Amino acid sequence: MEITFEYWNKLATQTVFISSLLGGFSILVIANLLISDLNTRLSKYVMVVATLAASLFLVSIFAWTSVMMMTTVGFPKKIVSSDLTFDRILGVITFLSGTISLIAMISLVGWTKSKKMGIITTIVAGLTLILIFLTMV
Repeated sequence: MEITFEYWNKLATQTVFISSLLGGFSILVIANLLISDLNTRLSKYVMVVATLAASLFLVSIFAWTSVMMMTTVGFPKKIVSSDLTFDRILGVITFLSGTISLIAMISLVGWTKSKKMGIITTIVAGLTLILIFLTMV
């Protein structure tokens, strides 16, 4: 069964919206770390992971926007399903990688405060990752 362009369009629209929110959240963490006085090795790891998440979500936004545009009625070029393949694969990979990076950031950020908070945020992040993967099955 082939997925319709209408379905791809709605999926792309929702994924662009979600990626925008999550990417914005990641950029907010980057901005907060840049203005903070925290300059530990761990805070640098958080910065790297937050930057990775924001970058991956940004690529996801552009990939899914391309899918959205190509599947919108009135697109000036004749499109077949195979024309969407690269953008769909790129969008899925970057969205999932961005999500994993965001969860890693959530896990790491607790360790900047204390060992107890680090354990709690790591457990919460691990459960979040498991629940997200369970929704994909």
